[in-house]
Amino acid sequence: MEQITVNPWASLAYLVAGVCFILALRGLSSPATSQRGNRMGIIGMTIAVVTTLVTHVPFKDYQDFGQLGFIAHVDGLTLIEILAAIGIGAAIGITTARKIAMTDMPQLVAAFHSLVGLAAVLVACAAFLNPGAFGIAEGGVIFAQSRIEMGLGVAIGAITFSGSVIAFLKLNGNMGGAPILLPGRHVINLGVLAAILGLVAYFTVDQSAWVFWTITVLSFAIGFLLIVPIGGADMPVVVSMLNSYSGWAAAAMGFTLHNTAMIITGALVGSSGAILSYIMCKAMNRSFLSVIAGGFGGETATAGGAPKEQRPWKRGSAEDAAFLLEQAEQVIIVPGYGMAVSQAQHALREMGDKLKAHGVRVKYAIHPVAGRMPGHMNVLLAEANVPYDDVFELEDINSEFAQTDVAFVIGANDVTNPAAKTDKTSPIYGMPVLDVGKAKTVLFIKRSMGGVGYAGVDNDVFYMDNTMMLLGDAKKMVEEIVKSLD
Repeated sequence: MEQITVNPWASLAYLVAGVCFILALRGLSSPATSQRGNRMGIIGMTIAVVTTLVTHVPFKDYQDFGQLGFIAHVDGLTLIEILAAIGIGAAIGITTARKIAMTDMPQLVAAFHSLVGLAAVLVACAAFLNPGAFGIAEGGVIFAQSRIEMGLGVAIGAITFSGSVIAFLKLNGNMGGAPILLPGRHVINLGVLAAILGLVAYFTVDQSAWVFWTITVLSFAIGFLLIVPIGGADMPVVVSMLNSYSGWAAAAMGFTLHNTAMIITGALVGSSGAILSYIMCKAMNRSFLSVIAGGFGGETATAGGAPKEQRPWKRGSAEDAAFLLEQAEQVIIVPGYGMAVSQAQHALREMGDKLKAHGVRVKYAIHPVAGRMPGHMNVLLAEANVPYDDVFELEDINSEFAQTDVAFVIGANDVTNPAAKTDKTSPIYGMPVLDVGKAKTVLFIKRSMGGVGYAGVDNDVFYMDNTMMLLGDAKKMVEEIVKSLD
């Protein structure tokens, strides 16, 4: 077995990188400090990557080369392969970051999670096929603790990969947002999970290939089975939970690779993702355990998912909306995914500025799961330079709708749907929603009356006496309202 030595300078560098990651998470906790947090994350990752490259320069052998023989003994072909892989990955990452639209950011996050999971699976497979190269075996027998790390790593990585692929397909519209409910799915899921845990335990005493590959195949399958039954309204929590899974997968592989930075980073991502998932579950009145089990929020989807029959509703114009907004003392704007699709955030901020110039108090109400991932609406509003002090979370602003003249809803269906409080057959029942219907007037921008929200549920707010529907593209409608405010 090759002796694994730990370079003290590398350990120090990884510690500095870990501190940078902690500061990055701290910075990302507030929009005002998010840019600084991002920079700390970049610095930390740069330190970690450079340290790993420097301490893992491939040599043709492990002799003492002396000062002048170092370069001659570097394995040039392997080094070129490593640098080429980094270059290809960097090129793909830079191109994607430059071209990706904010509306596609949730899909991108899900795709990134899938890559982390797949990387963990590949590392575990490489370690199993050639344990000597990883320093985790002696005489061909893999150490028991390494088998535990390997088994958990491949299991969590495979679940993250297949689950993230399904989440990507749902978010990208390649699969429907409605839950796909399999008969006896809870029994199947629990059985497969129990089999995986049992095989991981058995793997510690028998490193047969069939055990390892069975764990891998079952883990790919359970990732699919866990995410398919989950409806679109709950997808932000899924993205957060998959983020946590990807972190634990990276941490497990960090032990296999003897890489402190991966252990630290994976633990940070895993724990922070789990905490965020818990917070979001609490905000949606969901059970945290039901997230892990899969299929939460999907039991009643077929009962409440069909659009309701046509009912009378009122249609208004941009001029009507502008008049009502100018006469208001307070306006609460509720952004949703429809705003993201039309990229109306800049026009919306311009409308808010003009209303403020007319002496109107303008606030923005954000639901924890508005959009397709945690913080989606906050990011869009920050991109449009909406003041942070004007943006409020649900629990901080929900009581103000009853004293508000106009609730201006732009493409936010499920998070404003009172069925979450009144209809026990609805797939969103129990989820806290923004009480826009309590405002004196509700202006609701929607592309057409024919569609329903991502959860597939009609919204009673559309048909209330105090609601005026503004049908059309959200960006164009807001721009027309802005013109009418002049």
